[in-house]
Order: sequence, then C-alpha cells, then structure tokens
Amino acid sequence: MSLDQDYTEEKVEEKEMSFFDHIDVLRKHLLRSAYFIVGFSIVALIYMDFIFHRIIVGPLNKDFITYRVLCQLGRKLNGSDDFCIKELKFTLQNTEVAGQFMLAFKLAFLVGIIAAMPFVLYQMWLFLKPALSKKEIKNTRGFVFYTSFLFLSGISFGYFILCPISINFLSGFNLSDLIKNEINIDNVLSFISMIVLGTGLIFELPILMYFLGRSGLISSAFLIKYRKHAFVVILVLAAIATPPDIVSQVILTIPLYSLFEVGVFIIKRVEKQKMKEANG
Repeated sequence: MSLDQDYTEEKVEEKEMSFFDHIDVLRKHLLRSAYFIVGFSIVALIYMDFIFHRIIVGPLNKDFITYRVLCQLGRKLNGSDDFCIKELKFTLQNTEVAGQFMLAFKLAFLVGIIAAMPFVLYQMWLFLKPALSKKEIKNTRGFVFYTSFLFLSGISFGYFILCPISINFLSGFNLSDLIKNEINIDNVLSFISMIVLGTGLIFELPILMYFLGRSGLISSAFLIKYRKHAFVVILVLAAIATPPDIVSQVILTIPLYSLFEVGVFIIKRVEKQKMKEANG
C-alpha cells in the first residue's frame, strides 16, 4: 500500500476534523519524515569515512573538482597557472575528548536531512492536499519535484561554487605571519553547513513567490515597480548566507536575482491563468 493510499484511508472530511484531528494527522506525517531522516542518517554513519574525506572536507583539498576546473580554465584562457590552487593553509584540529565521535553523528544527521528532503516535502504535500480544491491540486501537482529540484540545486551551488571560493579566499587571507590557521573541525562543519543549507533554502525563492502570487499577496506589477528594492534585499540575503567576502556575495547574488526574475515570470502566468478562470 502506498503512502498516498494509506493517508487517504486515514483522513476524514476536512470540514469534520477538529483541531486535534489535524494535529494527529500532522504527527503521523512528521513521524514518517523522521523515519526517512533517521534511515538516511544511519546509512551516512555506515559510509562516514567516505562522506567525511570525499565530501565534507572535499573543498579543503587542493585537488577538489572545482579547483581543477578553474585551473584548466585558466590554462585555456591565458595559458598560465594563475587560477590553480597550490595550497590551502588549513590545519584541522579537535579540542574535545568526544569531539570526533559527536562530529560523526552531527555529519550523519546533516546528510540525513539533505537526502530525506524530497520525502519530507512529499509528506508536507500529503498533509496539505486535503485542504486544497481540485484546481489547486492540479496547479500545484509538481510541488515536490520543483521544490526538491531547487533545494538540491542550491545545495550543489553552495557546495561546488561558494564553498571552494570562500575557503580559498579565507585561507589566503593573512592578517599577520604570527597567526596560523588551526581551525576547529566543528567550526569547519558549521561554515560549510551554513553555506550549503543557506543556499539550498534561498533557492526556494520562486516557490515562495508562486504561492504569494497565487494567494494574491503580491503581483507582477508590484514586483516590477520595486525591482530595485528587491535587488537590494537579494544582496542582503546573499551577504547573510555567505562569508564576509564580496566575491561570494556577488556570485550568489547573480543566480538569486535570476530566480527572482523567474518568479516574476511565474506570477505573470499565474495572473493570466486566474483571469482565464474568472472569465471562463
């Protein structure tokens, strides 16, 4: 039996459900989401050696794929090794007795959340579905796919673009020769998590704009009128989601503003569709 069928059999008519009925249904979906997260976290623990050395600290390795691509591009464009990363001045350290043990569980949980996100979104969709009309269900049928696609695209952008550029910039910054970069591994994890998860969430901008447009809270005319203000807001969001270097902020601003324009286009289509429904 599929999850959708199971949910259909359990639910009652929306108008007859009490507040506690909704809470009970929500609890079931949250439990299912938790099962997926725990399951993927256990798998991540089993393959932690690979995940840590090849993925988590990948951007700290000078042979990371992004650095190699930049090096090849530099050689093709100007025939030099100016874009090649020769050294990343980072030394990782652990300052707690149980630090590495706890770090393994933190990493596994983080990987579990990212891997389970499509399933979590599907459970959210199942919970909201009974409250939607047939037209709304039809209009939002691709919710899980598009939301998952944008989230994973943001994760990939943060990991393969922002993380390497930020780490390269910060490792090369030297306030004084008296200071050595001996970084706590917890700090590295927090740094990478902030960038990767932050960009993953920010890339959901078109989805947010779609629902705001569908509900009538914003319009394409309003967004076009205040486009310059939106650009400033995007700059602020990019600054929050990235380390304190202007390069990373600019690199994140470009796709974010592109997503904003995509959102404007989507809202225009929503408005045309709503006009057809009103006239038809």
